[in-house]
Amino acid sequence: MKQVLKAAKQLNNRKLQFSRAEMSCVWSFFKVSEEDPRYAVCNDCEGRVMRGGVRVKSFNTTNLITHLKNKHPEAFKEYEKLTNAKQRKKSDATMAAAPVGSPIEQVLEKTKKFHKDHQKQKALTVAIAKMIAVDDQPFSVVEDEGFSEVLEVAEPRYNKPSRRYFADVALPALHDIVATHIHKLLDSNVNDISFTTDIWSSDLNQTSMLSLTAQWIDKNFEMKRAVLHAQEFPGSHTGTAIASAFDRMFKEWRIRKENVHVVLRDNARNMVKAMEECGVKSLGCMAHLGQLAVHDAVLSQRSVVDSLAIARKIVGHFKSSPLGTSRLRDIQREIGMKTKMLQQDVPTRWNSTFMMMTTLLEQKRALVMYEAYHGLPVSLNANQWSLIEKMTTLLAPFEELTREISLHTATAADVIPSVVALKRFLNKTAETDSGVKTTKSALLEAVNKRFETSFSEQLYYLATILDPRYKDRYFDADLKLVAKNKLEKEVDKMTPSATAEPTPDAEEGEPQEKRTCTPSEGHSFLDMFDEILEEKEQDEQATGPTSVQVHGYLTEPTIPRNVSPLQYWQSNMTRFPALAPVARKYLSAPCTSVDSERLFSAASNVVSEKRNRIGTERAEMLLFVKHNIRLLPKPGKAKS
Repeated sequence: MKQVLKAAKQLNNRKLQFSRAEMSCVWSFFKVSEEDPRYAVCNDCEGRVMRGGVRVKSFNTTNLITHLKNKHPEAFKEYEKLTNAKQRKKSDATMAAAPVGSPIEQVLEKTKKFHKDHQKQKALTVAIAKMIAVDDQPFSVVEDEGFSEVLEVAEPRYNKPSRRYFADVALPALHDIVATHIHKLLDSNVNDISFTTDIWSSDLNQTSMLSLTAQWIDKNFEMKRAVLHAQEFPGSHTGTAIASAFDRMFKEWRIRKENVHVVLRDNARNMVKAMEECGVKSLGCMAHLGQLAVHDAVLSQRSVVDSLAIARKIVGHFKSSPLGTSRLRDIQREIGMKTKMLQQDVPTRWNSTFMMMTTLLEQKRALVMYEAYHGLPVSLNANQWSLIEKMTTLLAPFEELTREISLHTATAADVIPSVVALKRFLNKTAETDSGVKTTKSALLEAVNKRFETSFSEQLYYLATILDPRYKDRYFDADLKLVAKNKLEKEVDKMTPSATAEPTPDAEEGEPQEKRTCTPSEGHSFLDMFDEILEEKEQDEQATGPTSVQVHGYLTEPTIPRNVSPLQYWQSNMTRFPALAPVARKYLSAPCTSVDSERLFSAASNVVSEKRNRIGTERAEMLLFVKHNIRLLPKPGKAKS
């Protein structure tokens, strides 16, 4: 022991002879114990700290640094500043000693790790955090060998943090950046916001989540969308519990209920009751109403139910049998068909049932050959094949309608025109009606029943009349008069009288030229829109004592359906300054709750097999960042 103490004293004396630049900066806060050189004494608290062992070779400064960090935070910050300054000074000295552009300078520059405050170090860390959220990657991806190798090749100077850092620091920081930006967008004079909501439950960890997505139109007539919440929703899903959750969400985002234009929800009673208790206007999802109409008139029929049950067993056979799937593919190739898997349906989504029937019909020839060669557990007879074919023809416009209203560009303005076009299609007689006339009549009756209140809903008819693709051309005489009167009242309520007249000298926007419509010879669902417009454009006359702007807007021809109504208003808001604010309000409303449903399609990837132990708080953050990251302004290129 005496020899150890003697050697330690000699080493300490040699260290004291070195300049401060050659020693660790931690010695600015410690001194070697005179009684026992195995210990260092803190200058602040005079506490003794072990230097790392009993042998001189094992001495280090780790314990000293930890002592500063835990006991003296301010001194630790000073230590970090001294260390950083020392590293920069040493690097500058090395670079100064080497000729400019010399190999040693290049090597040092390429191998030197970034400091944690380096701009590119921060940019790469944020980019990796974004990748984890957007691509549904687990946090452990940063420790994967392949990912590490890519980083080493792309930027060897990057000092990669741990997976725990990305989970506990980088993701929350990115979440806060996105949330702050959304708060700024919502606070920038946004008066009317529309929402969608849904409840989702995970099969992996029995987690339930409640969503709230928002969309609004800014002053430049650009649609903005944001996911405000995807929060855990434990307990019973009663209307009162949902209403309380909505109150908390609105409060957190500083959204006043008078700014809530409408909430699109499903048609469950607890959701209806929740919105009533919360005191906000809500409407049922149009896609859900279509689902109910199809189920009432078609999917509940005994013959259809039996045929679909057999169809599901056929598809299930190939889903559960790799050998059967391989044999079916061989038959498809043999007869020159494109290899294609049969699609299993989800009973709660009628359009998935439609797709199942469609794929079965496409593969009918291959399935018949498969049954002849290998047999099937069940099979469809000739009458059932014929029924499925007729059902797909009958339901094709409903599937087309579902796709149209599920687009992110669809709004409440699409509800009334779509229902009118659908009813006209079902009223037409076609050669394919043989054997399904009764079903077709039942379908028309179901549409009338489910969408009966749509024509008396102010939000729908005002959104429609303010959409330049539709205006009042899909209204009957009574609804046309009601819609015009309500529109004038909204204009008077929302617009100062000083701007009630159109601006004649506006440079932007020109009156629409007369649009010609070619009569349709077919019976396609989409053809019904043009057919209705052709009749109404020819019959339209300026009637009634409407305001100048409302009259001028309504008497102009409609624009084509493939043109965005927001583009129209961007160009014409100076021509109709009194109408523009009303259009901004009513065209912000969606017609389905698809945005929330799509959010939870992503949630099934966030709470996946790879992430089945992820906490709900992190899952909420990941969903929030994944869906809102596009709202951030594009960052400039980081400097090296």
